[in-house]
This record gives sequence, C-alpha cells and structure tokens, in this order.
Amino acid sequence: MPKCEVIAIANQKGGVGKTTTTFNLGVALAQEGKRVLLIDADPQGDLTTYMGWHNADRIPVTISTLMDKSMKDEPIDPKEAILKHDEGVELIPSNLELSATDANLYQAICRESILRNTITPLKKDYDYILIDCMPSLALLTTNALACADKVIIPVQSEFLAAKGMSHLMTSILRVRKYINPNLKVGGILLTMVDGRTNLAKDISKELRETYGTVFKLFDTTIPRAVKIAETTRIGESILSYDKNSRIAESYKNFAKEVIDYEREEKARNTNAVQVR
Repeated sequence: MPKCEVIAIANQKGGVGKTTTTFNLGVALAQEGKRVLLIDADPQGDLTTYMGWHNADRIPVTISTLMDKSMKDEPIDPKEAILKHDEGVELIPSNLELSATDANLYQAICRESILRNTITPLKKDYDYILIDCMPSLALLTTNALACADKVIIPVQSEFLAAKGMSHLMTSILRVRKYINPNLKVGGILLTMVDGRTNLAKDISKELRETYGTVFKLFDTTIPRAVKIAETTRIGESILSYDKNSRIAESYKNFAKEVIDYEREEKARNTNAVQVR
C-alpha cells in the first residue's frame, strides 16, 4: 500500500498564501489522481470558509472536536468530521473552538502528539494529507509539525521575506530533534510574485543564498492574481474558477513538482537500502 505523505503548510507570518496554497495544491494533486485530505488547523477557519463552508460555527464536528476527545482519551472516529468537496478533495474543518483546544493543549499529556494520534487512523485512506497551519508557532503548529513528513513553507515575494524564517527553521529543527525525527523541509515556495518587477528574482536569490544549500526551493512560483480573492467568496479553487489562467497552471506545475520530489526521494531511499 502506498505511503501517505503528510505535509504541513506553515509559516508564522500571516498573509503569505498558506490557505490558498493548501486548497489549490490539494485540488491539483487530486487532478493528478491522488486521494487528498485537507485539515484546517487554524482557529480562524479560513480554509473551511475558502472551501465553501461559510457557517463554520454551525459545523457539528471539527478538528477541535476530535482533538478534544483525544486529550480526554475518548474513542475517536475521525471520519465523522470529514466534509467532501466537489473538486475531489476532502476536508476536516475548523472554527473558533480550536482556540480553546489550543489553550487546553498546554495541560494535556503528550500535548505535542494529540493531532498525530487523531489523524493516524486516516492515513491508510489517502495519498496526501495537507495541514493548513495557523500563522504562529503555537502548540497547534507544533502538533502539525509533529505528525508531518514534510513542511512546505510559502514565502511572499517581498523584501524581508526571509525575516522570521530563522525562527520557523529553529522550531522545525527542535521538533525534528525532540518529537518527530522524520520531519523534513519539503521546500520553500515563492508566492504572490509580481512578474512585472525584478523583485521576485531578488527574493529568490536571497532565499537561495540563505537556505538554498540546505533546503529545496521549488522551481514553480505562484503569481499574484486578483481572481484568487474572487475564488474565496464562492468556494472554488482557481483550477475550477479560471482553469486556463497562469496561476492555475502554476499550481498544476507545483503539484507535479511535489509528486516528482516525493518519487525522487523514494528512489534515493531505495537505492540507499540496496547499497547497504
């Protein structure tokens, strides 16, 4: 059975395109024939709203419901929280109740592993699980990193883009050292790129000089597009709303790059085992 790849989409800086990337990457992966589950791990519930569930507070079962049960050591059926989207992806939603869950995590036993315990039974049903993280390095984000195989970091195409990256990288390294030794940086994705300027090239150069020798920078970049804002109102991905646009093509290419990177990594691991 193919291994499920759990990917956290994380950056403690807000407004860099985490939610947009999670939804559109998920749909693009689904279009490549992959079984995809998205998890909204942000109390603001932006991913839930983006995907068309505008009354998140009325959703009876959310990620906070499941995590609260896990903290109380109660039986969990994570499938009861899953919502099906028309574009072939599924969602475990979130709402403001997750803020209380985040606070309660500080008193929980094995507090960094609550989300991992919650979603582990689902991994057999999916090729990819994408977790949309909140814009902070709180315990919810630590939980996402603790259960992820990889973290993808969206970075906005602006000066000082690398500012604060060191804090995120430090958190990732600490999680890898103490909680999840298998966690890897899956790559840095440049978002909201304005093709009319040289700024994106300058930012890309800065990131490559700072992190490129250690971490992957995706070849694909995501252009800035007004229509993305339009999609958030109607619950559609850009791949459905404007499938022939440059940004839709970028997400398709990004999904292929994610798949290819995973395939190459598996090949390297297989070769390493054979050499031994």
